[in-house]
Amino acid sequence: MTLRLLTPIEARVLATLMEKARTVPDSYPLSLNALVLGCNQKTSREPLMEVTSDEAGAAIAALKALSLVFEASSSRVPRFEHNFQRAAGVTEPQAVLLGLLMLRGPQTPAELRGNAERWYKFADLAATEAVLQDLKDRGDNGGQATVLKLPRMPGAREQRWTHLLCGEPDIDAMLANAPLAAESSDLLARVTLLENMLARLRADNDLLRGQVAHISEQLGITVDSILPPGQSGDRGG
Repeated sequence: MTLRLLTPIEARVLATLMEKARTVPDSYPLSLNALVLGCNQKTSREPLMEVTSDEAGAAIAALKALSLVFEASSSRVPRFEHNFQRAAGVTEPQAVLLGLLMLRGPQTPAELRGNAERWYKFADLAATEAVLQDLKDRGDNGGQATVLKLPRMPGAREQRWTHLLCGEPDIDAMLANAPLAAESSDLLARVTLLENMLARLRADNDLLRGQVAHISEQLGITVDSILPPGQSGDRGG
């Protein structure tokens, strides 16, 4: 079966159901409120979204028409479950990787394997790469294209993969924004390093002050008499 392209909100709703089915089975199927909360999580989501209940409800209706989502029949409160594997004709590991790509955006095989830990246990990195290649081959051989291996971005060591369930990505825009992302990441790393160095220096300084205070006490002298102005044992506010 060939699926029509999904909207970003439809993809988020579908992937959230796929995630919760595997990570919190006791709370699954999901009510509309729980689904909206899952869509709008601030962790494990790229990009972050603010999906409203009306938007999620419209997405559910559209996904039900595609047989990608069903409403559970044994609950007083409407609850929803996904039917992605059967509707898309994919295996469990293929569905896991597609769900992660819909939720978290482009990722390397290593990132996908790590992020899949609570969903599915891939034996090793080679197994993850093999599933991605199977999905790519499926599209190359006349089936629906579902994944794409992106060009290596500036500053990146590995190539990332993205899903195609919402259409082709704007690779030119991604390449244009890559230097800014790399620069931001590098700056954050440098700031973190400097903060760690400053913390160590402060700890060393406190240790030295304690040793000086102890020695001065044994010698019967005050700390103020052996430290330069402004460097007394009393650090003030």
